Parts: sequence; structure tokens; C-alpha cells
Amino acid sequence: MSEQVKQTAYRIKRYWAYVAATLVAIVTPFIQIGGNQIFLLSFDKKQLHLMGVAFDMQELYMMPFLLMFMFLGIFAVTAIGGRAWCGWACPQTVFRVIYRDLIEGKLLGMRRIKNKQKEIDYSKDGNAFKRVIAILIWTALSLLAAADFLWYFVPPADFFAYMANPMEHTYVLGFLLSVAAFLVYDVVFLKEDFCVYICPYSRVQSVLYDDDTIQAIYSEKRGGKIYDKDEKLVFKAKDLPNETDECTACQSCVTVCPTHIDIRKGAQLECINCLECVDACTTVMGKLGKESLVRWSSTNEVEKDTKTKLIRGKTIMYATALLIIVGMLFVMGGKKEYMLLNINKTTQLYKIKPQNEVVNNYVLLFQNTQKETYTYTVEIVGDYADKIKIKKFTNFKLSRGKMAKKVIQLSTKDMLSDDVTRDTPITLTLRAYAIENPKEIVVLRKAVFIFPRADKLNITK
Repeated sequence: MSEQVKQTAYRIKRYWAYVAATLVAIVTPFIQIGGNQIFLLSFDKKQLHLMGVAFDMQELYMMPFLLMFMFLGIFAVTAIGGRAWCGWACPQTVFRVIYRDLIEGKLLGMRRIKNKQKEIDYSKDGNAFKRVIAILIWTALSLLAAADFLWYFVPPADFFAYMANPMEHTYVLGFLLSVAAFLVYDVVFLKEDFCVYICPYSRVQSVLYDDDTIQAIYSEKRGGKIYDKDEKLVFKAKDLPNETDECTACQSCVTVCPTHIDIRKGAQLECINCLECVDACTTVMGKLGKESLVRWSSTNEVEKDTKTKLIRGKTIMYATALLIIVGMLFVMGGKKEYMLLNINKTTQLYKIKPQNEVVNNYVLLFQNTQKETYTYTVEIVGDYADKIKIKKFTNFKLSRGKMAKKVIQLSTKDMLSDDVTRDTPITLTLRAYAIENPKEIVVLRKAVFIFPRADKLNITK
């Protein structure tokens, strides 16, 4: 009986996981640190907010590391606990449970939660009308889910301001309605076919699993062989092949499966590790005073009677890779720049003025990414600071989020090269900073100064 209580708790734990995942998804867009979102990918402002730090387009070199961390994290979870993400946190699964089990099952009484295989007969008991009610309820929830999805791209404050005048922000409105419409189609009509035929995750699980991966497994040693090599059903309750086989052929593990599989066939790509079959078998076998034939365990533990190894070569490699990525994220985050500067050379390579003064022109594009107004200036640092001077540039102020384009000249009268065969490119370093906070709001940029070949200069020998 203790085993029955322990296994049955998987369903309750899964529901609590759904609640936790939903709360995290809804609350996260509203959390701010220092006025920035905890996570936001804004195409409007061309920024990535991560843990309260705003990164602009020039700093999106962090995105590949975030994507690697996400995918490797999911792969690591899969190698250890199977498709735990699919069964315990995936929005597709959560939405289907809300619609199928809560709305159609509990609220409207259109189906039995324990039988997910039987389709609803819409010609009886007013089910056609109930279906309309179910779709309307889910449509309202879909709009909320779509809005929550948008909040990761448009901050909630901006979103609600836009929706106050939706016809002036048709792109946001159209995206909201499109996502909501997809969720209605997906959850009401596509259903678990999304998991089986569309989601690419199921296609890669076979290369991530090993004999120590924890998943829903039927114990063929105890229950008996249910299918032959051609996957034909050979086991029937009235024709027991072996008196020691414990499976009762009650089909409870089959009827409760949301993806319509028989777990007794073994590992299948449609299995999302929701453990409904484990709960169902636990209930049936518990009445017989036996342990469940379907367990959340590993192949080694169920079939080979060896202990599951959570720490093994594969998990160590995943952990190492994730730690490296986290370390690189911290390193990259430490290079955060608090102003933006692009330097572009004009089409004219150089200009030679009297007294052999060589001038190069550049276009500098500044952007203030901070909340305060700052005064910006530029200087040359490094080897050529004393030889090349900045002309036609004056300090200027920029308010929050504003951009400014400045044309500057770099000039020299020194003989930087005596090459008579070609023009000489010279790499120098420009330092731009805010006068009010020169230690933090500062960037270094490389610029190429073109010095003409010697025969173009008026040199007296």
C-alpha cells in the first residue's frame, strides 16, 4: 500500500509542477532589476534584458551561449530523466491538461480523465453545445497565454499601453491574435499530434537515452511479454501464456495515455514521461497487493536489477559543458558596454593638405543606452596618441536612448610611413567616454588611418 501511495503521488506532483511553471511564466515578465526586465528580448528597442542588465544589438554575442545553455540543459535533463520536460513543464502538455482534463473533464463532464483514448460523442448529452463552451473558455485562456508570450518581447507596461489603442499598434495586436488562434487550433484540434508528428524533440530522444535514463518502463520480467517481434498483441487475460505473468490485461495503462500508446511495447518516441501509466498500473496492482508493473525507473534497474547511475560519463560531460557555458556567459556579461559606438570611414581614403598634413574622415554613431543624460567625448590612445590629432569634434550631450551622428577628422603632419609602393593602413585606438562617469561608461574602438605612399607627399630632399 505504501508503494501505491508513493506512485499515485506522481499525478499530484505533476499538477503542482504545472502550477509552478505557469506562475513562473506569468510572473517573470513583471520582475525588474534596476528598471530592466529580468528577461526580455525586445525587437522594438533592439535589446536583450538578462537578469536586470540591458544588452543592445551590438552585444547580442551572448545569444548563442543562451541558446546552447537552453538546448544542452534540455538534453541533460533528457539523458537523466527522459522527456521529463515534455510531461512536467512543456506548455503543450500543460495546455492539453487544462483543456482536456479540466475544462472538458471536470467542468463540463464531457469525458473521463482516466480514459483519454475514447473520443467524445458530440451527438449525446448536449456535448456539441458543451464543446462550443469549452472552446470559448479556452479561447479566453489562449488570449492570456498569447499575451504572456508577448510579454517576453514587449514589456508588460508597453503592452498594456499599446492595447489601450490597439488600432494604432496593429502589429502587436495581429501577433497577439495570431498566437491565440494557433493555441486554439493546436490544443482543440491538433491535440497530441503536435507531440507525435511535429515536435522535433521526440526525434532526438533516442540518441539521448541510455540504460540509466529514468523513464516510464514496463517490467516484462514480472508482467510477461505482451507483444511479439512484429508488435502484434499476443497476451490476453483469458489466455495467459504463463501463470507467473502478473499483467491482468486491464488496459488501464493504455486508456489513460494521452499520446495513445501502449507502454508495454517498450520505449517509444511518443511517450512524454507524464507517468499517467505508472499511476494507472499502481492503482490496479495495488488492489492486488502488488507493486506496479510500470515504474518510473531505468532499464538497468527494471530489467537488469542493477542500480541506476545518475553520475556517469554522459551526465559528467553535460555538467561540464553547462558549467563552461555559464562561465562564458559571466565573462561575456562582464564585458558589458554602457554606451554604443560605431565607427565608419568615409569613401575618401585620405586628403593631403598643405604642409603634408594628411587627413582621414570618419563617421561616428553614438548611442546613450543609460537612463541619465551624459556628455560624450573622444580621444586617441596608444602608440599614435601624440602623432595623430582629432579635429572638428566638440563634446556633446545625449539623453536616454538617443543617438547622434558625428563626423570627425583625424589629422597628422608626421611622417608615419616612407613606403613608396603603396598606401599604409595604420590601426589606432579611439577611446570614447562620458565625462560624468569616465571609468564605467567608456568604450574602445579600433579605426584604420590610411597614410599615403611617400611619393604623393611634397618631400624636400
